[in-house]
Amino acid sequence: MLRVEEQQPVDFSSALLAKFDEIVKRYPEGKQKSALLPILHEVQAEQGWLSTSAMNRVADYLDIQDIEVYEVASFYTMYFLKPQGKYMLEVCRTGPCCLVGAEKL
Repeated sequence: MLRVEEQQPVDFSSALLAKFDEIVKRYPEGKQKSALLPILHEVQAEQGWLSTSAMNRVADYLDIQDIEVYEVASFYTMYFLKPQGKYMLEVCRTGPCCLVGAEKL
């Protein structure tokens, strides 16, 4: 469960903000919320995870409610809501992967 608590403010780099601008331009005017997923990917790529402060800044940038960002970030398993280790391993648990030995890992 995501605990919404205030952390130290996050400042995004000018390069990251430029990427945000480029991503938002891909969508029709007034539909900037559509850029949320790719922007969260960019933030996570730069910072390693999505802190509450970072999500708040994304919400401010996209002019949407904070909760809208939290809902998306907590729904998808590809977003990390807490710091991760140096290496991240993910094992496929689908039927075909199990047939070739994924369960043994």
